[in-house]
Amino acid sequence: MTTADADIEDVEIEALLGALVRRYGYDFRHYARASLRRRIRRAVDAESAPTVSALQAQLLRDPACMQRFVFQLSVHVSSMFRDPEFYKLLRTEVVPWLRTYPFVRIWHAGCATGEEVYSMAILLEEEGLADRCRVYATDISDLVLQRAKRGIYPLEAIRRYTQGYHRAGGSHDFSRYYTADSQNAIFHERLRRNVIFSLHNLVSDNSFNDFNVILCRNVLIYFDEPLRDRVLHLLDGSLVRGGFLAVGRKESLRFTPLQSRYVELGQDSRLYRRLQ
Repeated sequence: MTTADADIEDVEIEALLGALVRRYGYDFRHYARASLRRRIRRAVDAESAPTVSALQAQLLRDPACMQRFVFQLSVHVSSMFRDPEFYKLLRTEVVPWLRTYPFVRIWHAGCATGEEVYSMAILLEEEGLADRCRVYATDISDLVLQRAKRGIYPLEAIRRYTQGYHRAGGSHDFSRYYTADSQNAIFHERLRRNVIFSLHNLVSDNSFNDFNVILCRNVLIYFDEPLRDRVLHLLDGSLVRGGFLAVGRKESLRFTPLQSRYVELGQDSRLYRRLQ
């Protein structure tokens, strides 16, 4: 791509993002620009549009196309029991505190295809807390949420998930949580009985409850700094005093306006407890 073509594409992207705010209320203008550009280019290819401007015309006139575009821009990469040490810390530091409450609310913000939601559901069941917890799993993309609700994952990933489960402190046979066909593992319905899957846009929507635990892992890296801080204030305003906030391994509360309000549990765990 020539410099002139890149400049034209930048103009097209700015026009596209502004049009989507006006037409649908989705505001992607403060997503990290390099990642956003790559995802828009993938959408151009997926929709067989010759240019970003042509993609814009399709998006404005076809809500189904817009739904696919939001799917392209949302974060899909996830894994069960990703970062096992994090889940061990949940068991040792967070679970004892949750036991002191008669009812607990947990928010998975940006839950993607749901692997971490099922990881939490398994942990809560093993710790005897499932029936006193309500888990809210939210994402910007309805297509992503539909996948999460189904709880169906390829068998080729199950070996890795099983290893993560045991490294995270799981002591049972992991196969007790799913049935399998020739290609997929289907996680049991009981794991979803206290989970609410719902659309929520961290960029534009408000807080909708008070939570004891909020997990927003590997989402903030896709935002620029002003949007990251705005979303952190939304999460902070949704968390009870003494509650826990988890972000991704490449994310941190250091050098953010919230740094003094939280203490990190463990070294580089990215699991924080609110002090104020």
